[in-house]
Amino acid sequence: MRNIDHFIDGRRVAGTSGRHGDVFDPNSGQVQAHVALANTAELDRAVQSAVLAQRGWAKVNPQRRARVMFEFKRLLEVHMDELAALLSSEHGKVHGDSRGDIQRGLEVIEFACGIPHLLKGEYTQGAGPGIDVYSMRQPLGVVAGITPFNFPAMIPMWMFGPAIAAGNAFILKPSERDPSVPLRLAELMIEAGLPEGVLNVVHGDKDVVEAILKHPQIRAVSFVGSSDIAQSVYALGAQHGKRVQCMGGAKNHGIVLPDADLDQAVADILGAAYGSAGERCMALPVVVPVGEATAQALREKLVARIPDLRVGVSSDPQAQFGPVVTAAHRARIEQYIQMGVDEGAELVVDGRGFRLPGHGDGFFLGPSLFDRVTDKMTTYREEIFGPVLQIVRADSFEQALALPSQHQYGNGVTIFTRNGDAAREFAEQVEVGMVGINVPIPVPVAYHSFGGWKRSGFGDLNQYGQDGVRFFTRTKTVTQRWPRGGAVADQSFVIPTMR
Repeated sequence: MRNIDHFIDGRRVAGTSGRHGDVFDPNSGQVQAHVALANTAELDRAVQSAVLAQRGWAKVNPQRRARVMFEFKRLLEVHMDELAALLSSEHGKVHGDSRGDIQRGLEVIEFACGIPHLLKGEYTQGAGPGIDVYSMRQPLGVVAGITPFNFPAMIPMWMFGPAIAAGNAFILKPSERDPSVPLRLAELMIEAGLPEGVLNVVHGDKDVVEAILKHPQIRAVSFVGSSDIAQSVYALGAQHGKRVQCMGGAKNHGIVLPDADLDQAVADILGAAYGSAGERCMALPVVVPVGEATAQALREKLVARIPDLRVGVSSDPQAQFGPVVTAAHRARIEQYIQMGVDEGAELVVDGRGFRLPGHGDGFFLGPSLFDRVTDKMTTYREEIFGPVLQIVRADSFEQALALPSQHQYGNGVTIFTRNGDAAREFAEQVEVGMVGINVPIPVPVAYHSFGGWKRSGFGDLNQYGQDGVRFFTRTKTVTQRWPRGGAVADQSFVIPTMR
């Protein structure tokens, strides 16, 4: 049985806690590896390594830090298929989707290559008599990231890319469900020229998460996961004096106006709802057609297309999506499907009971489709995180606008329309953090920032982009005067002004 170790001080380190977790192959349902689960002593070992390494790394000029990022980017491109295959083997997403996972993380690394420009402060000459004022952005020190199973490459790079480029050292606690890719990324960072100890990977469960949040030498924590946990992580981290950003759950809506290109909308909705088996926080699990005619036409087109979706093993190049991550998660999704039936929604397509020939023990689910879902149903209010699409019918534009605006989550939303005025009004009025206009998964590009509203995001700053740099740095402002020789000014006991 393969053992997955920690990565501390530039090398793989076997766990000493005596505890481990099982890592499954979702395609076969079999345990393929054991991952070490750290104790507080192992975490502290990683933190002390990071503390020592960060002192020297922060003194490396930004241009040289950027060169490490450039080389890491090159290595990612060289090892893309290797990383994608490894990712698929533990997560279950198809190979092309795994490549996309890595590519979106790589784009944040490309953004971090511009760190010399991103760290530039502001300067004012002559702010007062002989006085100049300037600001600088400085690293926080040792920072940490806690990442989920659904994007084991992208989200770690969202975090450690800007943080390390800015001069911090980083402790990564990835999901124990698919830990191998984060470990491999750390090895490639060392190969790219990163000093040992600047990036450490510590595997673990809630005990390690709590230890990270309480550790006095970790200055900031970035987290992505479910909303309940995000809220508790935010509170505990803030209680211990840390800067914290936490991205939570989602229930993204796709609004379909009567003038939409329905064929294009259906193609987009199918990919956004069922891609990656629905296991992504920017999936599109709710579609809101406006008007009965739109709803009926949309339903008919979805029902006609869903049987053609190909569910397969991760290595199947023809498969649109693969298995979900664990048997427990599959059971949870099936419970939500039954709950929807019990609540009175119409189950139009039932994905339960799907078995892939030759892979009967794999964690597979077929696509499911509900109609006549209402905003009072638990299955609408909560995140299912699986290949389940719900149709919630709206009578008017105003009702469709209210649904995502009033939902507890506010991660992403999309509107399908040919009407520019309606799209502009929707984008301005909707109470959601990321908006797509005829774009089904509106994840911002790397030089903008990712973040939801309401229970989808806790904290003032978003992931990556300029907000990522701001989160992992702090501003120092210097007011300077170089007096010339001559008479000494009188003492003043009032607050200084620039008059």
